[in-house]
Amino acid sequence: MFRPDRIAAAAPSRVTTPSRRGVLGGAGALVLGFTLLPKAARAQAPAAAGQFPYRPNAFLRIAPDDTVTVLSKHLEMGQGPWTGLTTLVAEELDAAWSQMRAEHAPHDDTVFANLLMGQQLTGGSTAIANSYLQMRKVGAAARAMLVAAAAEAWRVPAGEVSVSEGVLRHPSGRTARFGELAEAAARQPVPTDIQLKEPSAFRLVGTDLPKPDTVAKTTGQARYTLDQRSEDMLVAVVAHPPRFGGKPKEIDDREARKVPGVVGIKFIPQGVAVLARSTFAALKARDALQVTWDESEAWTTGSEALIADYTARSREPGLVAKKAGDPAATLAAAGGQVIEQVYVFPYLAHAPMEPLDCLARFDGDRVHLSYGSQAPTIDAGAVGAVFGLPPSAVTIDVQLAGGSFGRRAQQDGTFAAEAAECAKAAGRGVPVKLVWTREDDMRGGKYRPLYVHRLRAAIGPDKSIAAWHHTIVGQSIGKGTPLEPFLVENGIDATSVEGAADLPYRLANFQCDLHTTDTKVPVLWWRSVGHTHTAYATETFLDLLLEKTGRDPVAGRLELLRDHPRETGVLKAAAELAGWTGRLGANGRGYGVAVHKSFDTYVAQIAEVSRGPDGMPKVHKVWCAVDCGVAVNPNIIRAQMESGIGFGLGHALFAEIELGPDGQVVQGNFDTYRSLRIGEMPAIETVIVRSGEHPTGIGEPGVPPTGPAVANAWRSLTGQIVARLPFTRQILV
Repeated sequence: MFRPDRIAAAAPSRVTTPSRRGVLGGAGALVLGFTLLPKAARAQAPAAAGQFPYRPNAFLRIAPDDTVTVLSKHLEMGQGPWTGLTTLVAEELDAAWSQMRAEHAPHDDTVFANLLMGQQLTGGSTAIANSYLQMRKVGAAARAMLVAAAAEAWRVPAGEVSVSEGVLRHPSGRTARFGELAEAAARQPVPTDIQLKEPSAFRLVGTDLPKPDTVAKTTGQARYTLDQRSEDMLVAVVAHPPRFGGKPKEIDDREARKVPGVVGIKFIPQGVAVLARSTFAALKARDALQVTWDESEAWTTGSEALIADYTARSREPGLVAKKAGDPAATLAAAGGQVIEQVYVFPYLAHAPMEPLDCLARFDGDRVHLSYGSQAPTIDAGAVGAVFGLPPSAVTIDVQLAGGSFGRRAQQDGTFAAEAAECAKAAGRGVPVKLVWTREDDMRGGKYRPLYVHRLRAAIGPDKSIAAWHHTIVGQSIGKGTPLEPFLVENGIDATSVEGAADLPYRLANFQCDLHTTDTKVPVLWWRSVGHTHTAYATETFLDLLLEKTGRDPVAGRLELLRDHPRETGVLKAAAELAGWTGRLGANGRGYGVAVHKSFDTYVAQIAEVSRGPDGMPKVHKVWCAVDCGVAVNPNIIRAQMESGIGFGLGHALFAEIELGPDGQVVQGNFDTYRSLRIGEMPAIETVIVRSGEHPTGIGEPGVPPTGPAVANAWRSLTGQIVARLPFTRQILV
């Protein structure tokens, strides 16, 4: 998603969030809590810890049946925080993995804030990065309290009590399970001087543990927002303007009201809401609506016109994001030894498997929402604003989400506000489930922005890269949103230039500058944010320069990465894994390489490509090396690299959101927004570079190197530079 170091308390103006320092300072006082049923009710206690009726007061819950439930402050949308956070707790607790459980934490900024962002928000590949020490301390503190309880009960020194696989033992032969001591442990003082294990003593961290949510998801027991039902629940769908910036002017709803099950049709700020007893009735009624739209302020410019405008702007430098030396003078003096390339990147949709949905209810003085909220702090502020209530009057029950890729973390809580408007329209006490169809989601905005890049380089007499000038043109994700103070500095949105302004390569004369454009097309971070386009532009352009100067793609990069050992480490590891011998293999296939750092994680990839029967690249295999610091769960790291490669490959080859000449979105479903198919997924081999560094992000960094690695392999094979994505735009035209 986005850069965590750019956001401290980025929320709507109505939301008051603690400062980063305040959150970090207060976290130790709230590290854990045991929730126990009263003795009288314990006999009727349900077997599963997740069914206890008492809301936990912190991160850990130990039940009488010995299950240990970790409350994840990060949304589980398939990227694995439940597994990672639970592993950290179990490691320091010395619990058996079989007794560990996970579920979502409730919305509470004071307890469950992301320590890198100052609010409750999942994004920026920060789940493990910000929770690594915090969750280990939770486990270690709980262990110490259990040990203290056992020592007190057995009247022995605490130092004589050991813990292993969820059982406390004393040399005398006494033993106790966690559940037996939980009540006594809850009365112990929370230790302030917590001793954490040395990494050499890790038993679970660094091993391939099964995900705690796998069984429920594969058997269909897992519950998502779309699965939820409530007594007397209404279903809401909204007719949105066909062009961004349009507004409903008048409606003829006579035919729509004839649909059985329709309860109400009302104007809301986002469009026209249809309330019905079923999804089918709501959709049928929406289809029957006759809406006249006010498009006096609607966006009516198409993608091709935008690209032409952006390309023209790229001919002149923009606001300077970073500069070293004098690239302009060096380029001017280079004469014919200047290489120039323009790249075009389209709007992209997130297209998660589960489109946006939310169950909401207004009770008069409180608003209750149940859905896969990625940013509860922001969403609570947006919902409160609809009803004129403080965020503290908004309850968010976080659910599993069927993917997101950034879609569910909106800068201003737009979707949450729409759900609140539907609940307001339904009336007090009426639960309403707002459902977006695939077409609603695909055409509803919040895209990865459209960008144009222009790169120019001067080749020196010694065949070195004497100058590098990179101009980027595109829309800001932060400008005009509550996050602008945290993302935009001196007119430059950090997410527009990340991965381009901070290149690791040794370049004496360097400049990266930015033109920020204004449109009414709603944009949002998209899995790996700016790195999705900057990595492609920089790595394919560099590869072209290395070829022009007679250098091998791997050796040439290593020469320019002399000051960056971690990039060097992953590049060497990937080359060794792939058995790198050069751009063309004896098998007639092309090979391409890319290395890129995003979210403080270093990834190198090598792709093996041939020409498919349709003329498109056929990617046979991708070798991947990743350095993300301490590898908490290698299985999830490999899975995230694989998913990132598939995600990046499908979008590079096939995907784009296109605005027609009138500004309307062309694509509406997967028949026109093409995704990677299972038969097109390459074989993937991943090596995790051993590291003792603090763990960093893993959900997004697998995406950026994939496109350029494949493009470099394709150019090695065919000589064709793919400068406009997706590949189909150039190859199949």
